[in-house]
Amino acid sequence: QVQLEESGGGLVQPGGTLRLACSASGSIFNFYDMSWYRQAPGKQREWVATIASGGSTDYAEFVKGRFTISKANAVYLQMNDLKPEDTAVYYCNAKNLAGFSFWGQGTRVTVSS
Repeated sequence: QVQLEESGGGLVQPGGTLRLACSASGSIFNFYDMSWYRQAPGKQREWVATIASGGSTDYAEFVKGRFTISKANAVYLQMNDLKPEDTAVYYCNAKNLAGFSFWGQGTRVTVSS
């Protein structure tokens, strides 16, 4: 069982920055593809970004050029130029080739003036 814990959410003004972190139980980042998803109020959860176990990255179109996913001792999501439409609960996901998938509890990001 993989346990994930997100942190770093909060209230930020439009144009601001936040850095989310996802820590995991155990050293899993070389064996799992790690992703960030988000769920805005009243909307379905949507994929934001992935960093594969090998290190390649991919982004949803709506965050390209603004968000950066990386990993070291945790998985990070650097969010720049935040917009009100980025307001959501952000979730960390770990998934391996066998199809096992784990989720964190989420961290709330609010972009508002």
